[in-house]
Amino acid sequence: MRYIVKTFFDLLRKILNFACPPGFNPLDHLGSIGFYFLWIVFISGVYLYIFFDTSVVGAYQSIESLTHEQWWLGGVMRSFHRYASDALVLVMLLHMLREYGLGRYHGPRWFSWVSGTPVLWFIIISGITGYWLIWDERAQYIAIVTAGWLDQLPVFGGVISRNFMTVSSLGDRFFTLLIFLHIVGPLFLLLFMWLHLQRISRARIHPPKAYWFVLSLMLLVVSLIYPAYSQAPANLGMVPGIIEIDWYYLAFYPMFDHETTGLVWWVGTALTLLLILIPWLPPAKVAPAVEVLLDNCNGCRRCVDDCPYGAVSMLPRSDGAQFSEEAVVKQELCTACGICVGSCPSTTPFKRIGSLESGINLPSHPIADLRAEILSVSKGLESPRIIVFACDNSGALTDKPDPYVGVVRVPCVGFVSPTFIDYALSRDKAEGIYLAGCASGNCYNRFGQDWTMERLARRRDPYLRKRVDVDRVATSWQSSDGQWSSMTLKAFITHLNSRPKGDEK
Repeated sequence: MRYIVKTFFDLLRKILNFACPPGFNPLDHLGSIGFYFLWIVFISGVYLYIFFDTSVVGAYQSIESLTHEQWWLGGVMRSFHRYASDALVLVMLLHMLREYGLGRYHGPRWFSWVSGTPVLWFIIISGITGYWLIWDERAQYIAIVTAGWLDQLPVFGGVISRNFMTVSSLGDRFFTLLIFLHIVGPLFLLLFMWLHLQRISRARIHPPKAYWFVLSLMLLVVSLIYPAYSQAPANLGMVPGIIEIDWYYLAFYPMFDHETTGLVWWVGTALTLLLILIPWLPPAKVAPAVEVLLDNCNGCRRCVDDCPYGAVSMLPRSDGAQFSEEAVVKQELCTACGICVGSCPSTTPFKRIGSLESGINLPSHPIADLRAEILSVSKGLESPRIIVFACDNSGALTDKPDPYVGVVRVPCVGFVSPTFIDYALSRDKAEGIYLAGCASGNCYNRFGQDWTMERLARRRDPYLRKRVDVDRVATSWQSSDGQWSSMTLKAFITHLNSRPKGDEK
């Protein structure tokens, strides 16, 4: 199942890459786009609330007046509220499916996945109560069906449905309760979204500014062409006829017409439990967390700054060394990406005395093994010799493509410190270095690509040393479908062959 989802998003990414400028593929910004739509819903909702009459008689008329008499602003705001809410549900579902397809829900990432499940339900609840407040025929249908559904619970025991038996049985206080629920729902939504981001360092909650304009323009165009209108006013003396369903929020309501409400409770509960349990079905094989080796740690904080998940923090020194702080790893948060290893200034292959160790070590990929693998794969290569550091999560280079290339697999390109690039080139182990990672903007470990590019550009510690000719270093960010980007590799080989002899050193 996950393979099918991943394949679908890989194909969708390729299509969108043709239509979008580099760095603007919407699949890379689903989370921040969701936040953008949420703010649109909040702002437009506040405006609508100013004019809303919380009474049985006045609710429908206040919305109609806002829609038709103040169509130029109130009507547009209502349409913004409607379509931004629908878009929010769609973006959230895509975001959840994409994370599932990429496998970013196992191990330490379980918390973000589980805390995101209530967010989906609170959005749906907020949408349902919003439709209810309009008090048209659709709202009447939603009210009657929802009341019957809730009355299946012993705590209510049929009390809610009595409010919709006759016109006189429905009072204004019920609408006051509805507006309260419609406001409280989003507040709980914000709480769980805050929880959702707690284990994510540098969470991106704002899309690129260009998206602000594009998304707002799209909402405006849709609002002017297909403005949101109410159906006929609710009438408890009549059974609603044809009801227009918003399939983003009310998709499961037709089930009430064909199945017992008790079965729907069971289905809803089972689906919720399944979503929550997905990170453990089956249990993930998580690599051991990184370890701090205090003998090589000077408390520089680079590992703290670079960790994508806030798994590293600084505490007062415990070994009596001259440095004031030491790095401490929260093992339950560590995904074993190794980015912190690549950021450590003591991660260097040039060390000759003593054991080759870093201040922070990834047990599954010791830096001594990384140096040994560089030496191993460089043997027997034809000129121009190229060493490729290929990310395990990108699916790149599953086979050796040609006799010029030696492949070293790493947990993330961010694991490769610039010192290893310097080592391979300055010690004449290769004429070129090729870094192959996940698709651009789609790094499995979030910041592996970003930090790598900044290190190569000498804008982020540890910098690539000035003696290294960046013309001999290439990067390739490709999809996770297992396809090797042979065209870019061949272009790099051609480029190295075109260099004047003697430039390799």
